[in-house]
Amino acid sequence: MSDTLTPVRFVRTLWRRLTSMRTALILLFLLALGAVPGSLLPQRPLNPGKTSSYIKDHGSWGRFLDAIGMFDVFGSPWFAAIYLLLFISLVGCLIPRIRVHARAMARKPLPAPRNLSRLPESGSFAVADAPSTYATSARAALGRRWRVTERAEDGGAVTLSAEKGYSRETGNLVFHVALLVALVLIAVGRLYTYEGLVIVRQGQGFCSTAGNYDTWKPGRFAAEGKVRPAPFCIDDVRKFTATYSSAGEPREFAADVAYHDNGESGPTKKDTIKVNHPLRLDGDRVYLTGHGYAPKITVRMPDGRVITDTEVFLPTNAATLYSEGVYKLDGNGSTTDIGISGFFAPTPVDEGNGIISSSSARIDHPMLGVMVYQGNLNHTGLPESVYTFDKTKMKQIGAKNLVIGQTAKLPNGVTVTFDGWTPWVNLQVSHDPAQGYLLFAALAMVLGLAASLGVRRRRVWLRIRPGDVAATVVSVGGLARSDSGNFTGEFGTLLERLREAGTTTAPRAESRDVIHAGSTAAGKD
Repeated sequence: MSDTLTPVRFVRTLWRRLTSMRTALILLFLLALGAVPGSLLPQRPLNPGKTSSYIKDHGSWGRFLDAIGMFDVFGSPWFAAIYLLLFISLVGCLIPRIRVHARAMARKPLPAPRNLSRLPESGSFAVADAPSTYATSARAALGRRWRVTERAEDGGAVTLSAEKGYSRETGNLVFHVALLVALVLIAVGRLYTYEGLVIVRQGQGFCSTAGNYDTWKPGRFAAEGKVRPAPFCIDDVRKFTATYSSAGEPREFAADVAYHDNGESGPTKKDTIKVNHPLRLDGDRVYLTGHGYAPKITVRMPDGRVITDTEVFLPTNAATLYSEGVYKLDGNGSTTDIGISGFFAPTPVDEGNGIISSSSARIDHPMLGVMVYQGNLNHTGLPESVYTFDKTKMKQIGAKNLVIGQTAKLPNGVTVTFDGWTPWVNLQVSHDPAQGYLLFAALAMVLGLAASLGVRRRRVWLRIRPGDVAATVVSVGGLARSDSGNFTGEFGTLLERLREAGTTTAPRAESRDVIHAGSTAAGKD
C-alpha cells in the first residue's frame, strides 16, 4: 500500500486529531486563556469611552491590541473560531465514547482469569458451605454497588465476576455533555439577549424601551424586533447610598427604587438594588454597575434670565470619582449662549499650579471647577453628545473653582453659583433566557466532575471450588481499573467480608492464608 497522503486520508487524519479528547482539552484551555483579556482589558461593547482612552494612552501597543480584537474578545473572529472548533471536537469525541460506554454498561463482567493469584491483589480461604451456597452468600456480601455475574466451571466450581465504578466514566461523559450543552446555550442565548445601560439621577426614573437607554446592545433576534424589552418602569430612584470605610474605601452601594413591573399600569413596588443583588423583572435583571455625581448650578444669563441646571458628570478616575462634564444653556440671541465645561472633585486636593484632584470618592467639601464660554453653541438639529459642546463659535469669559454656595462673577453680567450635587446611578438591564438553563448545565458539570474524580473502577473475581476434603476453597483476585489509590487496604477489607459471609471450617490456618501477589502478571481484563 502506498504511503502517499491523499486528500481523503488527510481529511480523515485531521478529523481524528480534531475529535480526540486531547484536542478538546487543548481547545478548552485556549478558550479559557482567550477569555482572560476580556477581564483585564476594557471591552468596547461595555465601555467604548474607556476603551478609546486606553488605546490613546498606550499608543502603538493599544492600536496593535485593537487590531487583533483584544477590546472585543468575545466578538472577535479568533475567539469564535476556538469556540466552534471546541464544539465540533466535543461532538466528534463524545458520540463514540457514549456508544462504547453504553456497550460496556450492557456487557456482563469478564470471566475470571485462569490464575487469580497472578493479579495485583489476591487471596484465598476455605469455607464449609457448598460452592453454590457460598456463591449466594458472597453476592450478598459484595452488596448492590457491584455488578455480579455467576458462571459455572468444570469440576463443580463456580466463579463470580464483579465490577463497580461504571459511574466514573458516566460522570466523565456527563461533564463533557454538560459542557457541550453550555456552549450551545451560550450561543443560543446570544441570539435572544439584549443589554441596555442608562444613567438615572436620584429622583428621576425611566421606562425600559430601546430608545430610552444610553447604550443599547441587542442580540440578533432583539435587533430584528423578535425579542422586545420587558415592559417595566423604574419610576423613581428614591435614594442612593454609598458606604465607605474610615480609609475612604467603598464598602457598599445601594439604590432604593420604586418601579412598575408591567409597564405603567401595574402597582408600584419598592426594592433595593445592590451590586450583587439585582432587581429581577419579567426575565430581565437590573444591575447597579456604577454611580457618580451631578453638580447643580444656578446661572444668570447675559439677558438677565436665571437658569438652574443639573447635569451628569462622568468619572475620569473610577477610584476617586473625579469627574468631568458640561452645561449647555441657550440664550435669546446668536451670541448669548452659555457653555460651561467643568470638573467635580468629591474630596478635593490642591496639587499646586491650579491643579485640583480628588483623594476619595466620598463627598467631603466637594469642589466644582468651571470654565465658562459665551457665544453660539452651534446647534445643528442633529443628535449631539450631552457631555461635550462645540467651542468653535464660543469665547471663554472666565474660570473659577467653586465650593458649595460660592458664586463666580463674570463679564456681561454672567454669574455661576454652585448649589450642590445629586447622586446618579448607572443601571444595566440584561436579558438572557439561557441563564437558568446554564445554571443546571454548570451543576451537571460539577456533579459529573466529582463522579469522574471520586469514583474508582474496580474488578474482583471469585473462584469457588470443592476442596480435597470437605471444605470449599475460595480464591479471590482483584484489579484496580483506573488508579490504584488504596486498593490494597480496600481489597483486604473486602476479603475479610467475603470470608465472614461463609461458614468457617474448623481449622483456621487456611482461612488466614491471605496472599497479596505483586503486579508481575496482572492478567488480561
